[in-house]
Amino acid sequence: MALKAKGLSKVFMWGLMGLLFLGLIGFGATSFTGSSGSVASVGDTEVEAQDYARALQNQISRIQQQNGQAVSISDLRNAGVDRQVLAQLVTEASLDWEADRIGLSVGDEVLADQLAQIGAFQGPDGQFDREAYRFALQNSGLSEGEFEEDLRAETARSLLQGGIVAGPRMPQSYVDTIVAYAAETRDFTFASLDRSDLDQEVPEPSEEDLQTYYDENIDRYTRPETKRVTYAWVTPDMLVDTVEISEDRLRAAYEERESEFNMPERRLVERLVFSSEEAAQDAAGRIEAGETDFETLVEARGLDLADTDLGVVSRDDLGDAADAVFSVGTGEVAGPAPSSLGPALFRVNAQLSAQSTSFDEAKPALRDSLVLDESRRAIQANASDFDDRLVGGATLEDLASETDMELGEVDYAGQNGDGITSYPAFGEAIASMAPGDYPEIIELGDGGVFAARVDEVLPEAPRPLDEVRDQVRTGWQRTRVTELLQGRAEELADAIRGGQNFEAAGLTPSSLDAVARSTTVDGLPEGAVAEVFEMEEGDVAVLPGLGRVAIVQLDRVVDADMESDEAAAIADRLRNQAAEDIAAGLFEAFVTDIQSRAGVQVDEQALNAVATQLQ
Repeated sequence: MALKAKGLSKVFMWGLMGLLFLGLIGFGATSFTGSSGSVASVGDTEVEAQDYARALQNQISRIQQQNGQAVSISDLRNAGVDRQVLAQLVTEASLDWEADRIGLSVGDEVLADQLAQIGAFQGPDGQFDREAYRFALQNSGLSEGEFEEDLRAETARSLLQGGIVAGPRMPQSYVDTIVAYAAETRDFTFASLDRSDLDQEVPEPSEEDLQTYYDENIDRYTRPETKRVTYAWVTPDMLVDTVEISEDRLRAAYEERESEFNMPERRLVERLVFSSEEAAQDAAGRIEAGETDFETLVEARGLDLADTDLGVVSRDDLGDAADAVFSVGTGEVAGPAPSSLGPALFRVNAQLSAQSTSFDEAKPALRDSLVLDESRRAIQANASDFDDRLVGGATLEDLASETDMELGEVDYAGQNGDGITSYPAFGEAIASMAPGDYPEIIELGDGGVFAARVDEVLPEAPRPLDEVRDQVRTGWQRTRVTELLQGRAEELADAIRGGQNFEAAGLTPSSLDAVARSTTVDGLPEGAVAEVFEMEEGDVAVLPGLGRVAIVQLDRVVDADMESDEAAAIADRLRNQAAEDIAAGLFEAFVTDIQSRAGVQVDEQALNAVATQLQ
């Protein structure tokens, strides 16, 4: 039967056990047949290649489930996801190293309690079931010892992290002071003047005017310290036209990734298992009668929605329950229907259409992926040769003429522009380089490499007036317009201070009430609201902008209502944000300290080997 649920799942956070179980089991274990060594280490604690491979494949699976599109390891690397995965694993290894150093561990009793809380290991009665535990681990390719070791480590990390970040609080007096400041408002009236309100033309600036304005605003036209750089570089994109991929290889890649390109119709499903068919029927009847809903049933069992989540499933995943689940719409509950753990109700939270991509349709994406991968491998294979040439006395110009590397020049002052300056690795390298430094081969992050030479350091200096003449003329004209408008506005403001209202002064005013400090008001110069908050009731002020002037009269200062819902909401946000910021800062400092004491090593060759295995 199809039962209309009262609502879809609420947004929820996985708990510690849910995260661990999702990471190790939710997408299945990776079959990684490469090196059994490590890709990184913190002190003597290693990040195993197997764990890195599994984490990458889990990311691919998550993204594919979220987007319904095929994702390759190349896509992850291009987006920098592989580095994010590595950073997370290195952080975990840092915590493991520290936990081991101080002797922090988790006993069998705590481990057993946490195993019992994982929904996938529970039987129909909601209690830990060893057969369900063994079955789940077996299906995921994990041994009990391996999973329990990881669970102990994750729990120790959680305890260590919790001890660092728990408990930061702000004093109530500080909260009250900030809320009183943030929640007060102003009522005011204003009118704006712009160039159209002038009764005279703005003259063209003389050469003397331009020179004076240029001199008075020289900071605007000053070039920062700049390094004149010559570089040689090569990226996978530069080599794509030199790489050919055969039809047989394309078809082999398609067949290998066929499940990514052809996905059956799927559903995002939650499942609540019951001890008997009668109990399941009773629950279904109460939902149909409107006496309860799916979430209430879950809470009554002492479970979280995370414990019922099956994720994205196909008909094959659901077995005998497939027809019932696929016959209901989004937000509806199906069942009772059979499951491997007993009769169950299933709630459908989303419907995902089947995706079918033929070989011909997938061929362009496959070719692009394989070409870029082949280009990366070619660059990686030649990187040591590039370095050897430099060591042997070759110049960057020699590299460009004798290899696939291309020569370029740039005046670099830290800007993030196009080409090589868009790569963080380039900026980081140039920042520490000086004329005469030996050029070395450095990775760019997308599989490319470069070597650079600082030819000259140009000190901070003003750009010549002739080079910035148009900007200077525009700046002078805006300033002159503002000055003329200010003179006119001061006359009108004096009239208002003398008792005239805005209309009598020939202005068209706007009145605003309850304006907060963070409000942006159209028609007012930038920063005008902040200046209004510095005024006293009844004051009239002229607030200049760029080519615009506002006349403002403050009508009323409205103190914060400390008992209002708004004030309470601001206080809650302030406390939470401050606690999170403090906790994040403490944790970052803690991990940085661990890594500085233990030392961090990353094996780039091992990382590339894992990526190659996952192609």
